[in-house]
Amino acid sequence: MSDQEMSRQITELMDREAIRECMYRYCRGIDRQDEAALRSAYWPDATDRHGPYQGSATGFIDWALQKLAADSDRSIHAIANMSITLRGTQAGVETYFLALQRDRDAQGVKREVFLAGRYVDRFEKRGDEWRIAERTVVYDWMRPLGTLETTEEQHFGDLRRPLGALHGSDPVYALLASLDR
Repeated sequence: MSDQEMSRQITELMDREAIRECMYRYCRGIDRQDEAALRSAYWPDATDRHGPYQGSATGFIDWALQKLAADSDRSIHAIANMSITLRGTQAGVETYFLALQRDRDAQGVKREVFLAGRYVDRFEKRGDEWRIAERTVVYDWMRPLGTLETTEEQHFGDLRRPLGALHGSDPVYALLASLDR
């Protein structure tokens, strides 16, 4: 293998890893309501078709954070199969996701829903960075799991601690801060 071919392959691997890391930042951002992480996943001029929201990614982030702060107790997104098709400074990326979300209905009753689908994204590389330029969320499965009759404290007691929390309070942020010392 020539040095040029090896260099091309290494660059391609690095590009793929940067795209994966961007997707992971998005998941942390939406689950922890971490605005900086969310904004770092999209280019400022990106668009997002996300369920009832369709418009700019900046508008989506504002809408989602407001909705989550008002109605959501917690969520967790897991990403699975990821297909990355690189074309120069653009990439077509299909990422399967599973999400469990807890929110409140109009009467304030807690409920849970399971979602499965795909993020169908056009990524762009600008400078040395990959971010989402255009997103369409495709929903393949949605199942309401019902309402919650017990609190987490009643359900888990002291057996399962710590519980996941929002930006700043979640244990991952203490870990990341400790790396800077």
